Amino acid sequence: MGANPNMFNGGTQPSHEVNMVPLIDVSLVLVVMLLLATPLAFESRIDVANASRTAKQADKVEKSERVEISVVSEDSVRVNSRTVARVYLSEVLTPLMEASAERGVLVGCAPRVTHGAFVDVLDQAKSSGATDISVIER
Repeated sequence: MGANPNMFNGGTQPSHEVNMVPLIDVSLVLVVMLLLATPLAFESRIDVANASRTAKQADKVEKSERVEISVVSEDSVRVNSRTVARVYLSEVLTPLMEASAERGVLVGCAPRVTHGAFVDVLDQAKSSGATDISVIER
């Protein structure tokens, strides 16, 4: 009596297919690594030789400090330790913004000043040329 070949394998036929799961896993890991590394390759490029040929002498600009505005009351505002009426704020602030390299403004407010007056000061600072407005707490 001959031995049945299916008896040793538990009654199943041997599989001759290639297992593709590890190959797909490795391929997906490589794709993710390339996706993450590609932007870094473009950002780290610096043309030193080209920059030295086209370099220009920079104009020397005196940087002034930021302008500090404090809303003292509904009608008065202090601009760099100078008290002015709130209606004249843009007239005082415009020359300061033109002379400033940073065009930054620090704005503080007294506790009893209304929200409308504070927002009006912020609007006047923006219309006077301020590009960086920071609100400070007092």
